[in-house]
Amino acid sequence: MNERVLNPRNRGFLFLDSHPEGCRRLVDEMWRACPAPDAAPEDEGPVALVIGSSAGYGLAATLAGLRRAGIRGIAVSFEKAPTERRTATAGWYRTAATADIARAAGRDLVFLNGDAFSDAMKDEVAELLERRFGGRLDHLVYSVAAPRRTDPDTGAAYASVLKPIGAPNRTKTLVFDDRGAPEVRAVETGPAEGDDIEQTVAVMGGADWERWIDHLSGRGLLADGFTTAALSYIGSPLTAAIYRQGTIGAAKAHLEATARTLDERLRRTVGGRAVTSVNGAAVTQSSTAVPGIALYTGLLRGVLGEDLVPPIRQLAALWDQLTGAAPLAQDDEGRVRLDGWELADEVQAAVAARWEAATTGTIAGLADLDWFRDEVRRLYGFSVPGVDYSAAVATDVPWPSPAA
Repeated sequence: MNERVLNPRNRGFLFLDSHPEGCRRLVDEMWRACPAPDAAPEDEGPVALVIGSSAGYGLAATLAGLRRAGIRGIAVSFEKAPTERRTATAGWYRTAATADIARAAGRDLVFLNGDAFSDAMKDEVAELLERRFGGRLDHLVYSVAAPRRTDPDTGAAYASVLKPIGAPNRTKTLVFDDRGAPEVRAVETGPAEGDDIEQTVAVMGGADWERWIDHLSGRGLLADGFTTAALSYIGSPLTAAIYRQGTIGAAKAHLEATARTLDERLRRTVGGRAVTSVNGAAVTQSSTAVPGIALYTGLLRGVLGEDLVPPIRQLAALWDQLTGAAPLAQDDEGRVRLDGWELADEVQAAVAARWEAATTGTIAGLADLDWFRDEVRRLYGFSVPGVDYSAAVATDVPWPSPAA
């Protein structure tokens, strides 16, 4: 057994190793933070498929689905195993911890590791649904954030980019030096060029989500009343130029258009629904890569404190709506909105004022830097209360194997 003392080693917001025990405790924290339902499911629970289940909102969707809705079914993610020189990715360890929770809760949840964009994974899921779960799927949650995708039909490879559209974007951003001291600096990102928009839409738009629905529908696996949700984000006007109005925003708009197309089709064929769920801000491995988002999220926490709603509580609300425990509450464009607490006028005004005042000299009094720094480290299993980081820990945790 490979045991090591693991210290956080990072390059910016990316860490080279992950801590298995820290990741396990983080998942346990999320599980305890999810509100329990008023009553347990009367039967085995609905069959669900969560695509992108090991990190961020996808992890929250998996845990909230287990606790709030009593789901069983399949969770798909793409993670790297441990080696002699490196730990596994944090999502690998989080998946192992989630599997333990599902088992303890008596829920039959199978975890698959592979490329969700591939038809091979879609076939594997379909066959597992037929063989193990009665050939009927009740819910599908799509939460994939990826840098690239290969089209199964053409073999063409696409790469997503984070760029503004039409003009360069100059914004403030938050970084930490080698000693952990905060710095607010200006960063400029050049505009999208050539086929940047099309490439990003091909990766992060609705094409693969629709392909999943087509694939499962074609095999007769969608139950009557089937619901599906793709997780999305709109965010603040402060970050709109690089996010909602940028290349990734074009992909989100395509995702929402796909939802409307799928919703019409599912209503007609199985009496089902398709929606996008617009979630609020959170510190995730994906969000920290977006210029300005780190500063914005730290300032948002500075304004809201404990009133910042964590992903696990947002996804508990989404599961209530998907299962019919609560009405499906949509905006004029058919989106489920879980971000009202973030985009409230008074909150955005307070964050904007702090954004304008933010400099390296003032940032400590405007943003919750300790919280933000710890949240980034917790993505990799560090800064988790109750973990003895001076002790050696086994890193070769196996991927959860499905019981017979």
